Amino acid sequence: MTQSSSVTRSHPSSNLRPQTVLVLQGGGALGAYQAGVYEALAEDDAQPDWVAGISIGAINAAIIAGNAPQDRVAALRKFWRQVSSELLYRLDEPLGFARRTFNEASAQWVAAFGAPGFFTPRIPLPLPEWPAELGRLSYYDTTPLRNTLLDLVDFDRLNRTDLRFSVGAVNMLNGNFAYFDNTERTIRPEHIMASGALPPGFPPVEIDGEWYWDGGLVSNTPLQYVLDNRPSCEMTVYQVDLFSSRGIVPRTMADVAQREKDIRFSSRTRLGTDQSKKLQQMCAAAKRLAQRLPPEFQDDPDLARLLDCRPAGAVAVMHLINRPDDYETNSKDYEFSRMTIDEHWAAGRADAHRSLVHPDWLERNLKPDEIVTFDLAGVHPEKPLSA
Repeated sequence: MTQSSSVTRSHPSSNLRPQTVLVLQGGGALGAYQAGVYEALAEDDAQPDWVAGISIGAINAAIIAGNAPQDRVAALRKFWRQVSSELLYRLDEPLGFARRTFNEASAQWVAAFGAPGFFTPRIPLPLPEWPAELGRLSYYDTTPLRNTLLDLVDFDRLNRTDLRFSVGAVNMLNGNFAYFDNTERTIRPEHIMASGALPPGFPPVEIDGEWYWDGGLVSNTPLQYVLDNRPSCEMTVYQVDLFSSRGIVPRTMADVAQREKDIRFSSRTRLGTDQSKKLQQMCAAAKRLAQRLPPEFQDDPDLARLLDCRPAGAVAVMHLINRPDDYETNSKDYEFSRMTIDEHWAAGRADAHRSLVHPDWLERNLKPDEIVTFDLAGVHPEKPLSA
């Protein structure tokens, strides 16, 4: 076990201990990567104080928050075993075109028949101009997901635990982002389902008279919500992305479709982090300037506004990114074969373990009010990379 899981010192202006946050992006079947990351964090004793997710990240987050620490990996494993399946055949370690064909066949199977415990196709399928109740305007029915959540998530625990829980969705009628946080409301299965209600596949979900769709329509990561709503303490953030913003030049139309999806759902995580860095630097500069101002300016409302722009405390962000394999296609987020799910899980676990023991992470030493992002999974220890 390493001693790397959290920032070890408290900010001098805060009485709060450092916190650990797990941030989970949306991405369907790719979410098994997040489960593997969590398994590695649990093995490293890096249990989160706050877990935030969108779409499949919201489901993984709910399973984590709704189970005792010793039961979380088993509950995640049960979910991913339930929603994945073996096809009528299975190739032994297929490579190249054979593996690509296998994955496409698996994805088409899911498109036709759904995923057990997750979603089933509507029969008959709704026609483009055929009116229906709002909650049925989708190609798939997610009632099975509600039953799965009730089976795997202890909502009493989720709502009473000290573990903070947040999931994001989009109000369908006004387009505004909404976050459902257990520090502000009682969380029900509908809040998790709303976060993953990606149209036109899945139907909107009604909550307190309002209708919601998948939060990924606006932003596929809750990182900015965490940075904007964090307490005044130092934080370690494990940011787990399922789509990579970086890629290769497409060679086929299938490559184009996959690259477009990667860019659309990667949510510009690094850009958001960079903006938060600049805001935090400005706030630190305002505090230093305030100490040099004469007494008559100390109560100036503009100064007070500047000083209130960002909580104090350094933030170390470990960025863990599921990077695509050559055989994956545009259907990778709904390719639920057991073989591929197990590979995603193993990749997340390996990337997290590799990052947790990297010298850049072990030897990090952040300045007060600094935000530093580490992307270490694919970096050789002798050539560390931090940004």
